[in-house]
Amino acid sequence: MLPVTSGADTRRRHPWLAWRMWRKGRPFWGGLFTTLAGVEISLIPLGPLKVMLLQGVTGILSILMGLLLILMGLSAWFAPNYRGFAGIVAVLCAAAALVMSNLGGFLIGTVLGVIGGSMVFAWQPHPAPEDDEPPSRVSLLKVRRTSPLPPEEPQ
Repeated sequence: MLPVTSGADTRRRHPWLAWRMWRKGRPFWGGLFTTLAGVEISLIPLGPLKVMLLQGVTGILSILMGLLLILMGLSAWFAPNYRGFAGIVAVLCAAAALVMSNLGGFLIGTVLGVIGGSMVFAWQPHPAPEDDEPPSRVSLLKVRRTSPLPPEEPQ
């Protein structure tokens, strides 16, 4: 087993640590659900004719909506600053796919898109720790005990 080091050596020696840090720094699961919804909605019109419910121009709309959902899911991963816009567009597109695109990929794509878009919109990054912030652990031995009331002044 390799010794644990700090800095750039940690990421080089432990790829799972780098993956975990990348995944936690963005709305990963919301982006994944949104991307899967887009893949599912855009693949239904490409299936056999017996599976498709709507054909023609709506098939093109299905592919375009699926590609837009895929784009919103990937933008949540690679540009998490735009998560609000990506989440709203993903939910609206998934809801529109219910009417315009083979029942939204037979309801699976719509449900995945609404859940994923909601997760993308609701995600918040962890605040960066400030340098002047006191440490989280405080030793009780170092805390000076004072009386809860102010000292009385002589009259």
